[in-house]
Amino acid sequence: MLSKSGIPTKQQIQSVFPKQKDLLQMKAIIECYEEIPCNPCETYCPFDAIEIGPQMNHRPQLIVDRCIGCSICVSVCPGVAIMLASVDDDVAKFTIAYELLPLPEVNSIWHGVNRAGEVIGDVTITKVVKNKDHSALITLETTRDYLYELVTIRRKVDG
Repeated sequence: MLSKSGIPTKQQIQSVFPKQKDLLQMKAIIECYEEIPCNPCETYCPFDAIEIGPQMNHRPQLIVDRCIGCSICVSVCPGVAIMLASVDDDVAKFTIAYELLPLPEVNSIWHGVNRAGEVIGDVTITKVVKNKDHSALITLETTRDYLYELVTIRRKVDG
């Protein structure tokens, strides 16, 4: 499916997520499904939680026990292919890179969007960390039902 539509299957998505027991705290979700020459996530991770190895074309692998959810990998990924996620009871939390303006405000409600660009439900913005280039790291909460679907956000437009 990925090679034809550009959208990974649910099985591919689930394969890059840590086990549910490991998602009680924020962990990196690395959505690199194909081998490409890229390694900033491995280079910048101060906890050696991401391994690519000597062949830069290999897909990055998360060493779950070493990941503390610091979000450095999210900030340095040039392909916006890494986010953080955690799940507790019925709430899923995500930290995503966001590169559009306007940036959301804390406590605002935005649309959650899936990998096909479809709105899947509402999310609440809980934290916004602005970068110098006007991009930001956005932390949000939504229902656990969207754990394997949500990939980004879209501003709600009145009317």
